[in-house]
Amino acid sequence: MDWKLELVIIPVSDVDRAKDFYVEKAGFHLDHDQRVTDTLRFVQITPPGSACSIAFGTGITDAAPGSVRGLQVVVDDANAARQHLLDHGVAVGDVDVQPWGSFVYFRDPDGNAWSVQQLPNRG
Repeated sequence: MDWKLELVIIPVSDVDRAKDFYVEKAGFHLDHDQRVTDTLRFVQITPPGSACSIAFGTGITDAAPGSVRGLQVVVDDANAARQHLLDHGVAVGDVDVQPWGSFVYFRDPDGNAWSVQQLPNRG
């Protein structure tokens, strides 16, 4: 039996600001933005090429905005990912090269923390 992680909930304080950040700055794809009721809004966004999406909204979680740590996406080129983020106004540090990969770190407007990893060459 396969167990596939397909959705991670991200707590945010401002849904429209988070949507703008993830779509316009990070370059994620907007899958859904549905206002179900006055107290329930569901926004689902997927990183390019990912089988797992993130969701945030109103009435989705009671976790504190900005409390998520350890989210990680994998890319072919950490330098290109860093440049994309910089070009779109995202605060990001230098590429951190480790034996297990090269990393770039950023946070969304609420402080939810992401790492972007380029896997090391294994050949």
